[in-house]
Amino acid sequence: MKRVAYLGIPGAFSEQAARQHYGADLEDVPCQSFAQIFEQVEQDGADFGILPIENSLAGTVSQTYELLTSHSVKIQAEIILKIEHALLALPGTQLEDLRQVRSHPQALAQCEQFIRQHGLEPVSWYNTAGSARDLAASPVEGVAAIASPEVAEMYGLVVLAENIQDINENYTRFFALGRDIPPPAARNKTSLIFTTQHKPGALVACLTSFAERGINLTKLESRPLRARPWEYIFYLDFDGHMEDANFRAALADLQQHASTIRLLGSYPAADMPGANSGE
Repeated sequence: MKRVAYLGIPGAFSEQAARQHYGADLEDVPCQSFAQIFEQVEQDGADFGILPIENSLAGTVSQTYELLTSHSVKIQAEIILKIEHALLALPGTQLEDLRQVRSHPQALAQCEQFIRQHGLEPVSWYNTAGSARDLAASPVEGVAAIASPEVAEMYGLVVLAENIQDINENYTRFFALGRDIPPPAARNKTSLIFTTQHKPGALVACLTSFAERGINLTKLESRPLRARPWEYIFYLDFDGHMEDANFRAALADLQQHASTIRLLGSYPAADMPGANSGE
């Protein structure tokens, strides 16, 4: 049985992503922080870890990127999960009774319009499912939680409204972390980080290493280097595997222009949910 570490408690979207990818037969290793997930995988407390990397509405989960720079685990897969948020409350509560709503900051951001339209005060919580469980365990009148609708039955709450996210096409991309790099699949992605030399045209020269070899870049993002103000580290995703000949050539060229390079992993590229079923 696979041991899988994820943020939060049963019912969390990270747990749903884990079961979508690994199946129902897994051993939960719930964690209270992203850093703890990395530690569990590195120290063999879990076989794999699941972390959100970006949401199609709220954007990047920056802490995940920062932790990837300082840990030795490898990205083994990407998982795309369709996110459907619901407003959960104590039995007997009506929508007009509410004054406050709790959830993870990402969920609150994804439901901003609904929250504003109903005049609710958003309160950040450590986890979506956790906000529901804690409300059920310590009831407070006038307070609701935002989480998956399946969580209501798990923790004895009722669903007051479903699909309350700002846009229905709401997806979160997760990384599955492990200690090894999987072999090439039919479709692959690779993620790496690099820093540039401090001179004009350095970033362009790095990106040209890929363009000249026909490599499609799917994501480029910069984050500040904490110890070096106004200098940045770049995160790059591209279509292909690190064993591909064109990438090996691009890497040799990239090494001439970048100050540092680190491969985070090559892994099977995920399909959009419903892509093969016509949903």
